[in-house]
Amino acid sequence: MSETEHQMSTTPTLSGQRRPAPAAPEHLAHVVFIAAVGALGGFLFGYDSAVINGAVSGIQDHFAVGAGETALVVAAALLGSAVGAALAGRLADRLGRLRVMQIAAALFAISAIGSMLPFSLWELAAWRVVGGVAIGIASVIAPTYIAEVAPPVYRGRLASFQQLAIVLGIAVSQLVNYAIAEAAGGQTGNRLGGLAAWQWMLGVAVVPAVVYFVLAALIPESPRFLVAVGRLAQARRVLRDVEGERIDLDARVAEIQAAIATDHRPRLSDLRGRFGLLPIVWVGIGLSVFQQLVGINVIFYYSSTLWQSVGIDQSSSLLISLSTSVINIIGTVIAMALVDRVGRKPLALVGSVGMAVALGTAAWAFSYASGSGDNVTIPAAQGLVALLAAHVFVLFFALSWGVVVWVMLGEMFPGRVRAAAMSVATAAQWIANWLITVTFPSLAEWNLSATYLGYTAFAVLSIGFVAKFIRETKGKKLEEMG
Repeated sequence: MSETEHQMSTTPTLSGQRRPAPAAPEHLAHVVFIAAVGALGGFLFGYDSAVINGAVSGIQDHFAVGAGETALVVAAALLGSAVGAALAGRLADRLGRLRVMQIAAALFAISAIGSMLPFSLWELAAWRVVGGVAIGIASVIAPTYIAEVAPPVYRGRLASFQQLAIVLGIAVSQLVNYAIAEAAGGQTGNRLGGLAAWQWMLGVAVVPAVVYFVLAALIPESPRFLVAVGRLAQARRVLRDVEGERIDLDARVAEIQAAIATDHRPRLSDLRGRFGLLPIVWVGIGLSVFQQLVGINVIFYYSSTLWQSVGIDQSSSLLISLSTSVINIIGTVIAMALVDRVGRKPLALVGSVGMAVALGTAAWAFSYASGSGDNVTIPAAQGLVALLAAHVFVLFFALSWGVVVWVMLGEMFPGRVRAAAMSVATAAQWIANWLITVTFPSLAEWNLSATYLGYTAFAVLSIGFVAKFIRETKGKKLEEMG
């Protein structure tokens, strides 16, 4: 072996030991495929979360309900998501990561069909809860699985696949919504092939759900789960496939066994600390909650009705929703390129500052809205500023908190509490998401500008939170988290 090859074969850990080199190109391609399949849950997460955006007006007209009832239907999925997130960790440790992925895929498909053919508003809400459970499970299992199969040097970028898949799911849902609405004459309440356009919007999710179910059977189980259940030969094969031929398989298995030896089946009681929970769990909850309290999902759940509320027609509002989704993808790609170079904490700080400025600008622009009900208007100049500010907000969120939170939740917790802590933090995220989602329509009717000032305040507070409480995890192995 040449000196160059030797230098490439190992890299130093923080403790001075040698760690396996980055996966060889052929193995990296395999790892990328595995991570991409694992992240399909994120695609369905994004699609199922955001597809309701285009359907809101059609649902309101079909069931003759107002903003309050509609908000409960939109937010119903988030309550299911909190339940799914809370259950996912224990299910993953008991059944395996792949089996849980397939359970989530089946729930996505069932929810799509049920939501497409509801007999009442509350039946639609119930099917949305089922889909929410699937979203919650996917929000935990995808980053957990990817973190466990990814070589440490690539883990940040591969874990970013989760957020990229989410934003692609959001974008595809808006593209599908726009295409269906246009095919139905520009109105989501118009009929198309025997069903209303909004019903087709909700039903199309069955297609990626089936794809996810099938592909989950084609990827390997997590090596950490395999070691935990005693399937060591299979764990060695997976480690060889994802980390390369040059690693010491026995040493890697022993390393995982040593980490597992200090673990036990995670329980919520394991998370108890001086202030109710362990400090690291509170930090994870804080990350999750701040990610939602800046109001990002208002853009993805309500942007169609938001822009209609300031005088933009339904077809154009759907097109604007699609454009923000494209910006979301661009920002996510930027974050994927930077998360392992710049680090998690610097990206989060930059994002918080950018979001605060953009949200404050949007609040100023919305303060010029006048009128009420269906006759609200906003001056052209302020309307343009509001549109630009919304896109800048989405860009800064996507290149920072959108990716950083999912990467850090998958890697920041010590192994002995990782699954339980991940479930609690993600459940907190869904509860915060629900709170923002269910309150926005009423708050917007009361004072849209003041509502956005509230989101601005949370973005400002997130700057101090990151500066004080977030520790950098770039380049560390999961076994080094403590």
